[in-house]
Amino acid sequence: MNIKQWLRPLANTFNNLSSREQILVGTAGTAALVSLIYFMAIAPVLESRTQAEQRISTAELQLQGMTRLRRQFDDVSQRLEAVEQRIGKGPRGNLRTTLENLAKKANVKIESMEPQTSPANPRYRETKFELGLANVTLEQAVTLLHEIESHRRVLSVKSLRMRPRADQPQFLDLTFTVSSFEPS
Repeated sequence: MNIKQWLRPLANTFNNLSSREQILVGTAGTAALVSLIYFMAIAPVLESRTQAEQRISTAELQLQGMTRLRRQFDDVSQRLEAVEQRIGKGPRGNLRTTLENLAKKANVKIESMEPQTSPANPRYRETKFELGLANVTLEQAVTLLHEIESHRRVLSVKSLRMRPRADQPQFLDLTFTVSSFEPS
């Protein structure tokens, strides 16, 4: 059965309707056709457009995040390169002697200095000491820590613990670890 044979009974039925009924059926048919076109063609296009805009927004946010991460990576890489150059060009020597000299310069007496083990690294050898200071002022502590951190040799202060003394609150007891790095 072809389409003309199928539509003929519908056309006959439509022609047998009164003009008012024909207007009503025509309006309803047009509304149905417009709705069908909207839901079959226009709505999917609008939905894809909305999804595309959302994907664009998400991609732009991801690009901003990646740009920020790239800047941070570049910054860290530059700092790492500077530290590696300092390690490569820095003076060598005994860390214990260096720390004793810095303590004398800061007018601080070291109560204890214990070597610590450090994890193996294929590129650098780390030497580490835990220092204990007793009865030092805040000014002496800051001076010593500044001397250590600003030394020509690459020294790093780690795990600093500072406690005021119970018997003399103007004095502090400090325990901290200092690391030195040299190329392997």
